[in-house]
Amino acid sequence: MEALKQNVYTEKDYYALPEDVRAELIEGEFIYNLAAPSRIHQKFVRFLIHKIQTYIDYKGGSCEVYPAPFSVRISNDDTTVVEPDISVICDPNKLTDAGCDGAPDWIIEIASPSNFRNDYVRKLNLYKQARVREYWIVDPEEKNIIVYYLKNREYIVETYTFEDKIKVNIYDDLYIDISELK
Repeated sequence: MEALKQNVYTEKDYYALPEDVRAELIEGEFIYNLAAPSRIHQKFVRFLIHKIQTYIDYKGGSCEVYPAPFSVRISNDDTTVVEPDISVICDPNKLTDAGCDGAPDWIIEIASPSNFRNDYVRKLNLYKQARVREYWIVDPEEKNIIVYYLKNREYIVETYTFEDKIKVNIYDDLYIDISELK
């Protein structure tokens, strides 16, 4: 009996997808995002981008904020391209016409039941390996935010409710108060 051949897809396959297909490529496997984001998902994305961009503009910072769909080639191999809900990139040398080549400084994912395993397991491990400085998982159903941030080369984990002011660890003085989201 002949062994089944498993396809390992690459960045080339990812960029060959039709424009109307939303997918991520994680370790050679396509993860298709067929459902459009919910209204609450979009509300969180809009709120967080506004808060982050307002802070960057006020401080005259060089970081840039990008919502999905925005391609992030997270590692040096060509088998992983993700589309985080929000990416903050502070090194302009990582930005290309295709998206981001390397680990963003801060990634935010808005969790939903359909992407639970990807956000809480696969992407968490991927972002840890890539040394993303800060990773937030915002869970509208559980009404909490799990924050992972690098400190002394290790991830520190903190959990917040939607009533807490959350320290953004890549900045000295940025706090985000989710309770302001109406």
